[in-house]
Amino acid sequence: MKKTLLFAFAFLSFVSCAKQQPQSVHPEWAYDATIYELNTRQLTPEGTFAAAEAVLPQLRENGIDIIWVMPCQPIGQITRKGTLGSYYSIIDYCAINPEFGTRADFEHFLAEAHRLGFKVILDWVANHTAPDSEWTKNEGWHYRDSLGNLMVQYDWTDISKLNYNNQDMRAEMLKAMHWWMDSIGIDGFRCDVAGEVPTDFWNWAMADLRLTHPDMFTLAEDEDKAQELTESAFDMYYGWTLHHIMNDVAQGKKGVEDLWAYFAKTDTTIRPEAIRMNFISNHDENSWNGTEQERMGDAVPLFAAFCYVVPGMPMIYTGQLSGNHHRLEFFEKDLIDTDPAYAQADLYKGLNAMRAANPAIFSPEKGAPMVRIPADNEHIFACIRPLEGKAVLAVMNMSGEEQTVTLELGEYAGDYTFPCGRTPHLDTTHTFTFKPWEYLILTK
Repeated sequence: MKKTLLFAFAFLSFVSCAKQQPQSVHPEWAYDATIYELNTRQLTPEGTFAAAEAVLPQLRENGIDIIWVMPCQPIGQITRKGTLGSYYSIIDYCAINPEFGTRADFEHFLAEAHRLGFKVILDWVANHTAPDSEWTKNEGWHYRDSLGNLMVQYDWTDISKLNYNNQDMRAEMLKAMHWWMDSIGIDGFRCDVAGEVPTDFWNWAMADLRLTHPDMFTLAEDEDKAQELTESAFDMYYGWTLHHIMNDVAQGKKGVEDLWAYFAKTDTTIRPEAIRMNFISNHDENSWNGTEQERMGDAVPLFAAFCYVVPGMPMIYTGQLSGNHHRLEFFEKDLIDTDPAYAQADLYKGLNAMRAANPAIFSPEKGAPMVRIPADNEHIFACIRPLEGKAVLAVMNMSGEEQTVTLELGEYAGDYTFPCGRTPHLDTTHTFTFKPWEYLILTK
């Protein structure tokens, strides 16, 4: 079923502010960036880095800045799941999975990505290895049960958990991370199940890596320990809770007040400089919990835009631009769909351009705080992010019914830019009518 993309936004040219900008906590290039998760196996029919390289110009034209490459090392053989196995069951940290090509292929991909202006971070699996990794031969490097058998976690029967009480293993893990940064030239890491690895390891390892790579960027797959993980080791954490609330709002299980309650809580429990990654899909959600169409239905465009309006960095997963609308097999070859009825490339291109042009919606701490706009309709999410005379105002109907709302703009009244270049004046009170899941993003 063809989805109607109900969205509106306007572009605002960047104007440098006369006032001094906040001191940078993160790499300067990260503040206006959008991140893209690359599932190499499923992006192209070939499923290789050489084939993925040919897609890079399209991604750059769309406005993407950071490529997060899912793990690309060789996958273990024993207890392998499916035919091709899990990216996250690594047998050798310092090698390339032949399924994707050679080291030369990856280096060529990386060089082209850098030439086009991308930063590239690698998915790093520090919590465990494949059970047939050479590391399992080293005494004390993995956890074992009372019979000496390697230990797994959850239902991950194709992995063996590493023991961070072993200092030799820690040193070798850091050495492998250095190899990818020093010899290959990547720009940082997305760290798998980061909260399962001792924070003191991350603090030590990232500090060491930043001695020679001060501009590296780090993403922790964790939210529960975000406060301590982002204290020094990580730039960005996963907005898992926000993601789940968005799903629930789209399904009618929660509402606008639940979103505002979440933001009020995170404002007091997570350091303000930490960047939240905002997303409506990723490799776990798509494969195990359903596509964004399954989980959000007609609300997909609204929540895609929502990820750009609220503080944080938006993430796009492989297939969202081209119109993928099926759950990708995790352990098999399963090419993404290319379906104009579901394609979101134009939507994301506009959102990416808006983000790049509007310092008000840059990532913390360069972007503006989000302020709630009083509204007389419980189904309307209305906010503004004002920054030194500029602003981004979003009004969103978070329901499947038509809604009319009057906003109390107060001090935020004035001239805003609407789509098509119109610049009407919004009075201190202004009334809108929205179709189901319709929204407006206005700039000033």
